[in-house]
Amino acid sequence: MAAETDRSTNVGARINTVKAAWDMAPGPKKDAVQEHYTAAEWAHRAKNDADTNKALCASTDALARGDGPPARPGDS
Repeated sequence: MAAETDRSTNVGARINTVKAAWDMAPGPKKDAVQEHYTAAEWAHRAKNDADTNKALCASTDALARGDGPPARPGDS
């Protein structure tokens, strides 16, 4: 039982870390991460650690790549 609690706590801490990085990210990176981060929140609420971790990995990958939508003219 304690291991399960530790695992959930670690996932919760990881969500907080990704959220902090997302909040500080510039526009295009923030847009790239939003879908993955939202999926992580939903999975965490459903107590599905595997899907939460998958979505968090996708979030951090998107932050690293910055593969958001292309910039619109005038966006700087």
